[in-house]
Amino acid sequence: MSATPDQLPVGRLLTVAQAAERLNTSERYPRRLIEERRITFVRIGRHIRIPETALDDLIVSGLVEPVRLKTGRAA
Repeated sequence: MSATPDQLPVGRLLTVAQAAERLNTSERYPRRLIEERRITFVRIGRHIRIPETALDDLIVSGLVEPVRLKTGRAA
């Protein structure tokens, strides 16, 4: 079954090296994400490409919000 144009990833396709550079990691990390199917990727022949939007989603999913500490005296 082929993907329709609406289902295709939007945006720029990055090489594994470019994805690693964007994540500030070694190439091994994005390759592991691909192997474990934890990130969307595109296979073009023998070449692997990662949609830039998939990296954005990965970064957002790992975002940790700061905790606001209460100020004042302890009871």
